Amino acid sequence: MTTLDVSVSAAGPARPPVRPVRSAAERRLIRKGLLFAAPAMVLMVAIYGLPLVMLGGFSLTDYQLGAIDWSFVGLANFTRAFHDPVFLRAMANTALYAAIVIPCGVFGALGIALLVHGRRRSRALWETAYFLPVTATLVAMATVWQFLLHPTLGPVNAAIKALGFEPVSFLGTPALLIPTMALIGVWQILGFNMVLFLAGLTAIPKDLTEAARMDGAKSPVDRFLTVTWPMLGPTTMFVVVTSSITAFKVFETVAVLTKGRSGSETLLYELYLEGFDYSNTGYAAALTLIFLAIVLVLSIGQTLRMERKVHY
Repeated sequence: MTTLDVSVSAAGPARPPVRPVRSAAERRLIRKGLLFAAPAMVLMVAIYGLPLVMLGGFSLTDYQLGAIDWSFVGLANFTRAFHDPVFLRAMANTALYAAIVIPCGVFGALGIALLVHGRRRSRALWETAYFLPVTATLVAMATVWQFLLHPTLGPVNAAIKALGFEPVSFLGTPALLIPTMALIGVWQILGFNMVLFLAGLTAIPKDLTEAARMDGAKSPVDRFLTVTWPMLGPTTMFVVVTSSITAFKVFETVAVLTKGRSGSETLLYELYLEGFDYSNTGYAAALTLIFLAIVLVLSIGQTLRMERKVHY
């Protein structure tokens, strides 16, 4: 037996760590804290937890809104969804919409923020001008866009004809529906993302920029790549995640401009049709869970991937 074994045997078996004993005052303080937090916890469970549980229950049935009889169908609604050509087309259209809105909404807002941040006297004017679409009601603005893109009366096609080209039916050509609505979506989120980037730019210490200039980063591009862009990491991550969620939640422009006709189906509008127009509550609940899973996986995946490259 080695010296270590003898010492251990003499000391006896290792004792488990002793938990600190809380005093009566500490226990009363914990109970009071839980008591104060209880209303908020109950409210969160009532608002988020119970509806999610009911949604999961409905997704396993063939329940229709207002029906008396319903039956348990298991995963049949989910199987039906992935064999439904309309739902699959809605997923593809939503993915295309997001592929246009996310990069354009992020990098476009970053470019505008850099330009506005460098202004002196007119900065407030440009901030207000770019932020106005965020404050406007999208349903009303969609009606305005419907007039702007009209093939005969709209000013957009008037400008196209003035340049010598044939007018384009942006809202009548199936292949152009999603790109057109995506451009409207970019127009809507640019102002909000610009404000976030402006806040991030304002928080960057000027000493870092001056130090980079003295170290040889003479051009604005070099200073942007070495200082500004790395320091904007947390803001960029937040903007990308929020823009992704907003892109997948597109609904108002589809409802106003196209009424969900062929070529413009999106996930959220398909949920609305199945749940409220067709009263297929069980099937709509299954589609909702699929939609929530897609958004959740996308958000967590983006956060985990970008978190490694973000400098705080």
